[in-house]
Amino acid sequence: MSSLRPLHRPAALPAAVSVALVLVFSSLTGSPAGAADSGLDPQAERALIGEWRAQRVAALTSDSGWLTLAGLFWLQQGNNSFGRAASNTLVLDNPALPERCGTFILSGHAVRFVAEPGSGVTHAGNPVSALELAPDTSPDPTVLASGSLRFFMIERAGNLGVRVRDLNNPHRSGFQGLNYFPVSTDWVFAARFEPYQPARRITIINILGMEQQYESPGAVVFTKDGRKWRLDAVLEQPGDRELFIMFADATSGHETYGAGRFLYVPLPSAGRTRLDFNKAYNPPCALNDFATCPLPPSQNRLKLRVEAGEKTYTGGPRHPS
Repeated sequence: MSSLRPLHRPAALPAAVSVALVLVFSSLTGSPAGAADSGLDPQAERALIGEWRAQRVAALTSDSGWLTLAGLFWLQQGNNSFGRAASNTLVLDNPALPERCGTFILSGHAVRFVAEPGSGVTHAGNPVSALELAPDTSPDPTVLASGSLRFFMIERAGNLGVRVRDLNNPHRSGFQGLNYFPVSTDWVFAARFEPYQPARRITIINILGMEQQYESPGAVVFTKDGRKWRLDAVLEQPGDRELFIMFADATSGHETYGAGRFLYVPLPSAGRTRLDFNKAYNPPCALNDFATCPLPPSQNRLKLRVEAGEKTYTGGPRHPS
């Protein structure tokens, strides 16, 4: 399930912010299940979200951030030549790429890259002649380099493609920052977790129309504006300590990205979890044209204005999905 995992997932929080999180959550645990808690410490919540936002921006603008994406090519069985020249099967007009870089050979579900002599392609700093490639769903994906470009295999719903990053991508150097709704404890809930027994398999469609089944161990239920709302959550990988939620709401396509937003919540404890919409964030498709974002399932499209979290990125693609 690693294809869903975002690159901005925070690492360990600094000590001051960890204390703030304890203060916020300890207050929250006294709330009725599903309700927002007016007793939350607003200052602690602002500190927590401020650090979370800083980590997200740092990840987005890093060498492996979504702002570096410069190309995505799906492979066909057999030879797939790659380079700047129009005669290649996969064409990327980038000055860091040779006219003929090499060939990706797809045989069944295995991919081998054969470099063009003199192309200058490297792997881990060493020149490449031919190499078997491990995709991004493996523990150690193979990353090739040509100048400022980095390219590697991705696997989505059984399809294999070549994703390209450009460390000098203008989207990275011209990053305009992110816009947010004000941080508010009105959007932090002691949500009730309703388990599915057995866990359900739900179909998730990505922005390219590819379908994939994901395990949903249950729904997160919260109360807002006098009624209950529910969101199906998925477990991306066995052993994860968080549940992943894809949702859309009445701000989608207006103040926020049209295709919806993402959110993580801790695994439930005693039938409850902390649902913090201040951490709702844009999928990578809001930032560039070369991501394969999953879309919210129909049951996660809320007729509620979630006025929390990230707003639309002004420097992203013009299409809404």
